[in-house]
Amino acid sequence: MNPQQQPQAPYAPYAPQYQGYTDQPGYPPAGGGGYPPAPYPPPGTQSPPAGYWGSPYPPAAPGYGQPPQMYAPNQPYGGGGYQPVMVQPGMPGHPPPVMGQPVPGGWMPIPQGIPNCPPGLEYLTAIDQLLVHQKVELLEAFTGFETANKYTVKNTLGQKVYWAMEDTGCCNRMCCGAARAFDMKILDTYQNEVLHFNRPLRCSSCWFPCCLQTMEVTAPPGNVIGYVEQDWSILTPQFSIKNQNGETVLKISGPFCTFSICGDVEFEVLSTNGTQVGKISKQWSGLGREMFTDADHFGINFPMDLDVRVKATLLGALFLIDYMFFEKSGNKEQDRPGMF
Repeated sequence: MNPQQQPQAPYAPYAPQYQGYTDQPGYPPAGGGGYPPAPYPPPGTQSPPAGYWGSPYPPAAPGYGQPPQMYAPNQPYGGGGYQPVMVQPGMPGHPPPVMGQPVPGGWMPIPQGIPNCPPGLEYLTAIDQLLVHQKVELLEAFTGFETANKYTVKNTLGQKVYWAMEDTGCCNRMCCGAARAFDMKILDTYQNEVLHFNRPLRCSSCWFPCCLQTMEVTAPPGNVIGYVEQDWSILTPQFSIKNQNGETVLKISGPFCTFSICGDVEFEVLSTNGTQVGKISKQWSGLGREMFTDADHFGINFPMDLDVRVKATLLGALFLIDYMFFEKSGNKEQDRPGMF
């Protein structure tokens, strides 16, 4: 530093000049100078009364009413104001109806407050019988071109409980016919997938005892709740219903002949000690429907207090039985006596 040079003051950033600001002593300046009035009350004073700040809307023109309020006023909780929204697990954004209230579209009301129940299976706690109707596919009926199966699952009152949709490829359906592997998606009224059935490509004849039919049941998809496995038999169809641990909880025994001629074909649902507790029946749906389509009608009965997971597994067994014994390939019947 040059010794002749006077020391300078430390650098200070430039202070902007505001309207009313002066550098005279006695800041803030007297006589009303300084900053404009702040948009808030001075410290130590009470809050201004309602309406002090005015409305965000411009004043109404003569002859017009006040502008509408943008938001509803705050209301105390529980005092007639906002109420908590109850949403069924697995169905975000869709408040379920209360049990007993009608549901648009002819759907069954959703039972509420069911503990330890997979989301979407609450319906099964309130019923002991289901009706499964396969949709008629006109393209398949007139041309023999195999299309993906679709079903409506209803209760005894005719209210819809689920939609069922087969998920397969065209080549799979045309080449493998009724023996094809498939994924079956079970949807509720909100189009949420609540059940998933997976059938791999396997044999069903008694000549192949090591490669018999099986089906995996998951609810929600990815969480295994049960299995359906075909048991080796020569004369009659036999199946085991197993839980998620692979333990047999029910048995299914079918008739020697599964031809549907002016009558129902019944598969008995048995307990592990051989007592009948329900049945799966392929119902006679009329001569024209039986001859020219494979759109079948089924019914299933089970005890009301049966675990919903076992009920869902029985529903999967119904679809497996449909494909094994009542699904046509090229409008040709596949029924045969025994398990040959």
